[in-house]
Amino acid sequence: MTSTAAPGVKLYNEKEQELSSDDNTRGLPSEHDRGEQAGEDVLAIALGEMARELQNQTPHQLLMAIAEAAVSIIPGAEHSSISLVEGRRTVTPKAPTSELPTRVDEIQTAEGQGPCLDAIYEQKTVRIPDMRTETRWPDFARRAADETPIRSMLAFQLFVEAETLGALNIFSSRPQAFSDESEHVGLIVAAHAAVALAGSQEVSQLHSALVSRDMIGMAKGILMERYRIDEHKAFLLLVKVSNVSNIKLHEQAERLVYTGYMEQNLS
Repeated sequence: MTSTAAPGVKLYNEKEQELSSDDNTRGLPSEHDRGEQAGEDVLAIALGEMARELQNQTPHQLLMAIAEAAVSIIPGAEHSSISLVEGRRTVTPKAPTSELPTRVDEIQTAEGQGPCLDAIYEQKTVRIPDMRTETRWPDFARRAADETPIRSMLAFQLFVEAETLGALNIFSSRPQAFSDESEHVGLIVAAHAAVALAGSQEVSQLHSALVSRDMIGMAKGILMERYRIDEHKAFLLLVKVSNVSNIKLHEQAERLVYTGYMEQNLS
């Protein structure tokens, strides 16, 4: 049985590995992978179904479903989270399966180093075999080992959207918990999850854009009626008040629609 994948996703395969540039390493194994599990995997079929099912959920439901599926599917996984890096400095767990991922991300943020940051910024898959002997991020590893029971960790990039970047992080209380098989399955989970999550984000963003457009249209109508001006002048007036009050255009429009007034006195 051959593996299947969602459109636009190329699963890692040792015989078909492609690099379009030196820094395009997203979706590739970590430096610890020895190629023992490279090749086709029947898990891709089940994960393809997972990706299609995830597309019917809200963004938050998607994040939690991906994190929970990772724990149940990836060998050695005990905890998981989807973490976001915002402003390229703050690591925030958006869908942790327990309190431990939250604590690990807090330590990464405090120390400014860690596998989540590397997995995102360097676009790599990162594996930590043992926190107690990790030397790449010494401050982070020392605190993680001292302050949490976490000993092993895997991090996979999920998406990059403007200044918001995301990673799938997997944790275990056992050292050497993750094998090449864990990493291979994790790469497939991350690939399919990224497709489903990207699709959901597009739908969510489109919905938000349509709501904002309609709200601005209604606000213009109110201004046209109130001040006996045309559509163009109503829009310019809305923009001017938005700039003066330092409130986003769609928020100012929403305020006018629901309350009948804006931040700035137009009389």
